[in-house]
Amino acid sequence: MLLLDPCREKKLLQRYLRRILFNRWAAFIHDLLWVPVAFLAAYWFRFNLQEIPPSYVTGFWRIAGLALPVHGVIFWILGLYRGMWRFASLPDLSRILKSAVLGALVVTLLGAVLFRLEGVPRSVLLLAPLLLILGLAAPRLCYRWFKDHRLQLQHTEGKRTLIVGAGHAGELLLRDLIHKQEFQPVALVDDDPKKHNREIHGVRVYGGFKDISKVVDMLDVELVLMAIPSARRETVKRLVLECAKNGVKCQTLPSIQELADGKVNSEQLRPLTLNDLLGRDMIKLDHQAISGYLKGKSVLVTGGGGSIGSELCRQVAKLNPSRLIIFDHGEFNLYVIDNELRALFPALKIVMVLGDIKNRERVDWVFRKFAPQVVFHAAAYKHVPMLEVNPAEGVSNNIIGTRIVADAADRYGIERFVLVSTDKAVNPANVMGTTKRIAEIYCQNLDSRSQTSFITTRFGNVLGSAGSVVPLFEKQIHNGGPVTVTHREIKRYFMTIPEAVSLILQAGSMGKGGEIFVLEMGEPVLIKDLAEQMIRLSGLVPHRDIKIEYTGLRPGEKLYEELFHEGENLQGTKHPKLQLARSRQCDWNWLTTVLDQLNRAAGSRDVPELIRNLREIVPEYSGLHVSDKEKNIARGAISLRVVEGRQGH
Repeated sequence: MLLLDPCREKKLLQRYLRRILFNRWAAFIHDLLWVPVAFLAAYWFRFNLQEIPPSYVTGFWRIAGLALPVHGVIFWILGLYRGMWRFASLPDLSRILKSAVLGALVVTLLGAVLFRLEGVPRSVLLLAPLLLILGLAAPRLCYRWFKDHRLQLQHTEGKRTLIVGAGHAGELLLRDLIHKQEFQPVALVDDDPKKHNREIHGVRVYGGFKDISKVVDMLDVELVLMAIPSARRETVKRLVLECAKNGVKCQTLPSIQELADGKVNSEQLRPLTLNDLLGRDMIKLDHQAISGYLKGKSVLVTGGGGSIGSELCRQVAKLNPSRLIIFDHGEFNLYVIDNELRALFPALKIVMVLGDIKNRERVDWVFRKFAPQVVFHAAAYKHVPMLEVNPAEGVSNNIIGTRIVADAADRYGIERFVLVSTDKAVNPANVMGTTKRIAEIYCQNLDSRSQTSFITTRFGNVLGSAGSVVPLFEKQIHNGGPVTVTHREIKRYFMTIPEAVSLILQAGSMGKGGEIFVLEMGEPVLIKDLAEQMIRLSGLVPHRDIKIEYTGLRPGEKLYEELFHEGENLQGTKHPKLQLARSRQCDWNWLTTVLDQLNRAAGSRDVPELIRNLREIVPEYSGLHVSDKEKNIARGAISLRVVEGRQGH
């Protein structure tokens, strides 16, 4: 930051204050001069623009002399000089109207008392305030028009801009763009036919969405701005396709949720993101219920430095817990979320715990030391191909680690334990999904033996999470391609991180214990379409500017993910975005025995035994048994596991 010399800074401040005072006094003198002029014009109109008869001259001087100080005081008190002529608007006109009317009433009353209004025609008392309003308002509006017109002439070099949306937000944005040199607003479009061929601030509404291509060609539009904060996702998709088709860039105002202060200006414009395209409409939450089980409570978030965990920490912090304990094995992740939360919530007690959920002593110490009342267990390894070649680590972290944390929750009698699971746990075809399914089964069965309520939440992919396909595509597009997709038909469910976390919190408020809450994920998205949309958002054309290559399914990867098993009897809940899957009960002694065997197999890196134990608990785990479409990748998975077994991985 550039530091000014104190003397120089003082001189600049004095100059600025003198300029403001000069402008205010100049405006004040201008308005005072209009007071006698208005009365003189009223007399002339009264006498048909002829000379004022001598018998009325004395009355004129009396009423004008009285009106001058009265109006001067009222002008100042009612704040005529708060606004700037450069931005004269309805509030300024309202103040002028109030000042003129109030001044006329006071002048009439005082004139009647002091000199009985002798020599003052009654029509003058009516005409003078009207002429005064005209005299005060017209110069202000003319000055603003002159400045705006000159500014528009100067801005012919700015980007020729089309605004989509001629509502309140569009009008506010247009008003702001008129004063920006980098923009040259040339047109608006809106699907409301009543607005077509009308003008807003001199800019015409040319038609609706269907006319965007025609308007872009006709007016050489270079930039399209979306000014509909409440726009539905389908509307955004249509706009992106239209802009991509016409080769113009597109930006948008934030959504209604993001526009917390309701202000609209060009500084808030941002490029369209994948969240705008794939995110869903705003979810209604029962904030009272969510706050009810978290406010004033000690809350532990495992994996609190990860994508889901860190957002859990942000949303929990807003609900005023008594303490927030963030547990993660990544030092840098902890450092980042710690700095962010301490800046946003300086009064909140935040505890950063660097540790591993597989370390029983460390986990026990956290529960003993900080006595959490609610636990969100988000710590997990989730990268499917990575766990296919490192199954022992996946088992140790996702199953044994979850068991350690869940047992501690039971032992220390916490109120709620919310497990964050995944759609890959349904009919799993990979180690990652199988480990998460076993974590679900363990928590569901522990619930029936514990005073703690164990609740499971299950959802699909989240946009932009660490290790997901979105950051990979972004990097590939930035590097000029190609974008790699494993299969033309592969589909995935997607949800934004804040949406997923808000539904996790909602499920935590609804659960009594033992439930699996399945988050409503909408329609699955073709990854091929996702890649094309991301390329378009970058202002490029798929298959022309950026190629898309198909590489084949990876180890453990399915074409389609499922959110629930056919035997889980999915049921609705009171929340439209949450459904309930029936939990799977099994013999506790058998389950703990197999888990002990699984733990030993993971510790000794005995992969064949480990896979056998996984299948014993989750018979639907397809593992190496794959469809005809996946035979090639299955051979690769077999080779990897055989090598891993021989090396004692």
